[in-house]
Amino acid sequence: MDFKQIQELVKMINKSNISELSIEQDKFKITIKQKDNEVQQVIAVPAPVAPVQAVAAVAPAAAPSTAAPVAAAPAAPAKADNLVTIKSPMIGTFYRSAGPDKAPFVNVGDEVAPGKVVCIIEAMKLFNEIESEVSGKIVKVLVDDASPVEYDQPLFLVEP
Repeated sequence: MDFKQIQELVKMINKSNISELSIEQDKFKITIKQKDNEVQQVIAVPAPVAPVQAVAAVAPAAAPSTAAPVAAAPAAPAKADNLVTIKSPMIGTFYRSAGPDKAPFVNVGDEVAPGKVVCIIEAMKLFNEIESEVSGKIVKVLVDDASPVEYDQPLFLVEP
């Protein structure tokens, strides 16, 4: 069996659902194994949720004056409810501008409209322009320039 035939076998194994192939001819033996593509799912439970609930349950009975800060904490997320999040459509490296010496596509306070480029995400040496799907004002940039981002990771907060 020559090298080209081995390459063809490897290509066929990769395209199929076969996990292992062994071939023996005369004094020649080859075994081709495909890597297991196990997907590990990590489930993270937010740690602050349980202690905050425990403090809220104990605080009113122990000291009524401490109940006000506990009640104020849920009020802050209520303000953020009217904000729209622009999320990453892919995994890659986040860039705020087209180049190191260029101005950022958007800054806090800038108005955006559907179709306006807000950033670039580099994935596999391809630079993908990410466009806004909403109209509004950029309230916060959630990712640092030149940092890795995951699929569906929040990038910007927009006030419609």
